[in-house]
Amino acid sequence: MKSIMLFKMPQKLKFLSIAVIALSLAACSTGPKVRSDKATNIDFSQYQTFAFVSELATDRAGYTTLVTQHFKDAIRTELTARGYRFDESNPQLLVNFNSNVANRSETRSIPTTSYHYGYYHYRRGIVYAGFPVYSTDVSTVHYKVGTVNIDLVDAEKRQLVWEGIAEGSLKQRDLEQPRQAAARTVALIFEQFPTPAN
Repeated sequence: MKSIMLFKMPQKLKFLSIAVIALSLAACSTGPKVRSDKATNIDFSQYQTFAFVSELATDRAGYTTLVTQHFKDAIRTELTARGYRFDESNPQLLVNFNSNVANRSETRSIPTTSYHYGYYHYRRGIVYAGFPVYSTDVSTVHYKVGTVNIDLVDAEKRQLVWEGIAEGSLKQRDLEQPRQAAARTVALIFEQFPTPAN
C-alpha cells in the first residue's frame, strides 16, 4: 500500500522528499559543501529559547511532511545540545528551513592515446611502437544536486541572525535512509554554528 501511495504522490512532494534525502549529499567522498553566515554584533548567548516558524518552507502542500519531521528532529537535537530550550510560547529564536533539488549535467573530457599500426599489423609488439593517435573521450553525466538551508531569526526583531547551507549531489544511501541523511547533514551545518555543542 505504501508503494502505491508513493507513485501517486504529487510531483512537488516527490521533489521535497528527494530534497531531504539529498541532505547528506556528496559529489565525492569529502561530503557536501557547507557554508554559513551570521549577522554582525550578535551575541548568541543572549538567546535561550527557540521554536519553529508556523509555516515552514518544506510544508508547501499545507500539511507537515515526513521531510519536515526529519528536519525538525535533527535541528532540535543540535540546538538542545548547544543549551537552547524549545519553547513555543516564548521563543527568542525562530527556526525555518528549506530544501531544494535541481538536475545538473556535467560534460567531462578525458584525453586518451591509442597507437595506430596502419595495415602493417605484423609490426605490433615490442619491436614496433606504432604511431600515437591522440583523441578525447567526451561524456555527459546527469545527477541531482540538493541544497538545504537553515535560518535562525531573532523573534523580537524579525531579523535573520544566522544561516547555514549544505549542497551536494544525491547518494543512494540517502534515498534508503532519509532520517539518517537529515541528521548527518544538519549536524554538518551546525558544526559552523557560533555556539558549540555542550
